[in-house]
Amino acid sequence: MPVYEYQCSACKRIEEAFQKISDPPLAVCPQCRGRLEKIISHSAFHLKGSGWYVTDYGGAKTDTTEKSQPASTETTPAAPSAKTKDDS
Repeated sequence: MPVYEYQCSACKRIEEAFQKISDPPLAVCPQCRGRLEKIISHSAFHLKGSGWYVTDYGGAKTDTTEKSQPASTETTPAAPSAKTKDDS
């Protein structure tokens, strides 16, 4: 069941209620008998990191494993050596 939050217009107290979607909204504050108004609260559900792309799920695999492995059989050109004081 969803949790709804209501704020009293008189005493400013915030009241939480577990209600069905079909239940009528609360109208009276249980503390001071003031009028309750439904408020929109922050969600407890947070999306963090990756995982919302087609490539992150199921059968569609990317070639990241091939890219992360070093090439052992390929030859790479030698890097130019830095000049030292003796080379001049």
